[in-house]
Amino acid sequence: MPPTPAIAVLTPHVLVGAGLRSILERIVPQAETVVLRSFRAYLEADPDRFIHCFVTASLFAAHADFFRERSRRTIVLTNGHPCPGMHWLDVATDEETFVHALIRMQQQVRRPEHRLAARTEPIRPLSERENEVLTLIARGYLNKEIADRLEISLTTVITHRRNLSEKLGIRTTAGLTIHALTTGLIDPDEL
Repeated sequence: MPPTPAIAVLTPHVLVGAGLRSILERIVPQAETVVLRSFRAYLEADPDRFIHCFVTASLFAAHADFFRERSRRTIVLTNGHPCPGMHWLDVATDEETFVHALIRMQQQVRRPEHRLAARTEPIRPLSERENEVLTLIARGYLNKEIADRLEISLTTVITHRRNLSEKLGIRTTAGLTIHALTTGLIDPDEL
């Protein structure tokens, strides 16, 4: 049995680490997410075992040569400023935009050893109607718009959303969108 893939989050900021771990655990539940607060802790944790390392811009700047050598695995967490020559994500954006950028980045991975395994299917399969509702949620439709489009009542849409949350264990629109993307219900270009 292959070892569980691991993702490092390297940040001295407790809330950034906890927030990113929460998002990553929803997007890639098959990977272990490890939050490390210092570069030294990262080195002691064996950097080569991590398929990805999310690192704050300040720690990246302090150890740029080290991370540039590992540019394929490194994602710099910035505050809206690009990081030339590196993968980077803007942490100052809203969760849904951040998650979409993260998924797009993952889909552009060219080396198979850096790609995350596909999510497993939910224990309870979704009905055809639940898949339709999920697809429309992921495309950004509001409950009333979904009801009108599918010619069902608003109450029925809300019931489907509740059932989706229960079956998938996902409570947020961003999380449902991630699930729709990772299971192939929608294409990232549709967002």
